[in-house]
Amino acid sequence: MATVGSVEAIHIATAAGAPVRPVDEIRTIAGVGLEGDRYADGRGHYQDGRVSRDLTLIEAEALEALAREHGIALAPGETRRNVTTRGVGLNELVGRRFWVGEALCLGTRLCEPCQYLADLTGKPLLRPLVHRGGLRADIVRGGLIRSGDQVRPTNETE
Repeated sequence: MATVGSVEAIHIATAAGAPVRPVDEIRTIAGVGLEGDRYADGRGHYQDGRVSRDLTLIEAEALEALAREHGIALAPGETRRNVTTRGVGLNELVGRRFWVGEALCLGTRLCEPCQYLADLTGKPLLRPLVHRGGLRADIVRGGLIRSGDQVRPTNETE
């Protein structure tokens, strides 16, 4: 994967289990999340305070591989991840700072698939998405994220 990728889609949901909706841009808040999203507002399914849920990302390429290798079609919004990327290896960003548009983020851990997601979609996602389910990130410095924005690791001075 290339070092620099792009934002292909942005999704938020207002509450746990609520339908996700696509947005063209979203304001991020450091240490909180995406303005209007369930986790930023304390209404997420896994709202326990132990694991950061500021921002979740998934690779468009992982969704394409899911369809190609397992015959499972999953639209970006169905993943319930906030940002769908293209051209950047998200697994490589665990423990690293990176930019998503104007937002400075820190990759904290992989966002492995869960039974809750499998139940919501009615699709057998657990095994096919292991280590391809995306990335959880803290928002270190807030800013706007827009569709088409770059996703890139920071350089030494950032």
